[in-house]
Amino acid sequence: MRIALVVALLAGLMVAPAATAGPLRYVALGDSSAAGPGIPVQIDATCLRSDHDWPHVLAARLGAALTDVTCSGATTADLTGRQAGVVAPQFAALRRDTALVTLAIGANDIALGSAFVTCASPDAPVSPSCEEQYATVFPARIAATAPKIAAALEEIHRRSPAARVVVTGYLTYWRPGGCYPADPFTAADAGFIQATFDRLMTMLADQSRRHGASYVDIREPSARHGLCAGPAGRWLEGAVPASPAYPYHPNAAGMAAAAGIIGARLGSPSGTRG
Repeated sequence: MRIALVVALLAGLMVAPAATAGPLRYVALGDSSAAGPGIPVQIDATCLRSDHDWPHVLAARLGAALTDVTCSGATTADLTGRQAGVVAPQFAALRRDTALVTLAIGANDIALGSAFVTCASPDAPVSPSCEEQYATVFPARIAATAPKIAAALEEIHRRSPAARVVVTGYLTYWRPGGCYPADPFTAADAGFIQATFDRLMTMLADQSRRHGASYVDIREPSARHGLCAGPAGRWLEGAVPASPAYPYHPNAAGMAAAAGIIGARLGSPSGTRG
């Protein structure tokens, strides 16, 4: 009887499939800063997502199996709810065996895009100034968004407990002083909007530290590649894009650069697990 049992156990071991690690499972969450609206090739017409957005470039660098659910216009509410009633919650992509999660979100929560509409001065400086319009509005919205980022990070950890979670900020838009009138934002208005981005990113970095995520700064490395750089050197496009991209969004060069910055921070593929 004992010999038969041993034989049966050995037979089971012989036919059991060998375990394979497989590629790193990577889920990209976020808004248009990661999705790449207007950059060829657009692979999702609803979310304006490009196959050359930085999650795709990063996944290729890491040799990762990517699930990219970034979506233009997304807010933290769209991580758990249906965006525009049709786009599945982004968190639905998370699995227990997900090994890497990137999150690029926050600007739409504070409706920062409104400043790009109301503060533009294509003909003459707008009045009231951007700061006069939003001086108290944006700081209050950033403060109100902080607990939403915290809750999102905690939920990512709950759904994908073994994943490395990485939060990214936004590329630099304007150098100090801007470049008016080549770009239709006065020095003061460009400075105010950039300072608002910086304040938002400070909050994102703080919440990342508090909730078990890494924060990758892409603002500082992009400081010389903003809207005021020449077409060959800029990583974002302005009011009249010189390369395929939506106005005031990253272009393909910016996406590739962001992927390089994030990838360098992550290190080798084997180093990103857990």
